[in-house]
Amino acid sequence: MPSTAPWDLFCRVIDNYGDAGVCWRLAAQLASRGTPVRLWIDDPAPLAWMAPQGAPGVTVLPWREPFDAQGHTPGAVWIEAFGCELPEAFVAARQADPVWLNLEYLSAEGFVERQHGLPSPVMSGPGRGLTKWFYYPGFTARTGGLLREDDLAARQAAFDPAAWRAAQGLPAAPGAHWITLFCYEPAALPGLMASADAHWLVTAGRATAASAGLPLAPGAQRHALPHLDQRGFDELLWASDLNFVRGEDSLVRALWAGKPFVWQIYPQHDDAHHAKLEAFLDWLDAPADLREWHRRWNGMDARPAAWPGWRAVDAWGETVRAARERLWARDDLATQLAGFVATKG
Repeated sequence: MPSTAPWDLFCRVIDNYGDAGVCWRLAAQLASRGTPVRLWIDDPAPLAWMAPQGAPGVTVLPWREPFDAQGHTPGAVWIEAFGCELPEAFVAARQADPVWLNLEYLSAEGFVERQHGLPSPVMSGPGRGLTKWFYYPGFTARTGGLLREDDLAARQAAFDPAAWRAAQGLPAAPGAHWITLFCYEPAALPGLMASADAHWLVTAGRATAASAGLPLAPGAQRHALPHLDQRGFDELLWASDLNFVRGEDSLVRALWAGKPFVWQIYPQHDDAHHAKLEAFLDWLDAPADLREWHRRWNGMDARPAAWPGWRAVDAWGETVRAARERLWARDDLATQLAGFVATKG
């Protein structure tokens, strides 16, 4: 059952807006089901284009240091997203023991199933004696699931790619292929853009900067897009024949889109992301050529990344849709999260 008391969700925007994107989607979905959410965020600026209309039941509050509760009393459920560490003043102001969750990053690695749902006693500070619970999103039945809106399937079924492109001012191009580019700065990008015969839909920010001035294949065109809100980003992926995505939130959206995609994982200085990527490709049951493209796109293989051709790309789509069917069979993250909280409250 939904809670009429607000949940407190804390988010720090570390880099590239993915943290804000995940937290906003979670807050909006919980609120749509009757659980109001206070989203405490240290940089609300991305929400101005990511979610310009807001969402009923979601209150966005600035997270400043020193912490200012702005007249609010801590609720009965706290979510610290991605280990952001709650303000001590907030913890000290509690009036009852909360259900305190550490919402972790998404991974397909084996430790996720082992650690999902485990308790973590708080040993010091104003929260001493309380318990945090590890909550891991994931792809399997022994994890916390993925964010998926209740109306997602209906929206996809009603979507018209040609109408969407026309609404964006993109040219009518019968028979053309469309590629979404949402990336960091992959070394394989110049070679790809010079060989792929497509209309490139280049997202605002780092992808625009990384692709600026790169030569295109004969007949290819480049289209610079403005920042899109979250619904618009979903529709961008649905309107494309191949999606290059990066980070956590867009990976999940690419899976739900059911289109061929290549994921650029967030790079870590110790190359820990390599194992994370391989674990995901194992879960995806990716064929050899799709694995090879992921490794080259992520800098794990320095050999030139030859354009595979549209026939190969179409086959990747079959792999993605099979994975999506496995995910549809499981409850979404918000549903599982609410159920988990109910067992701890």
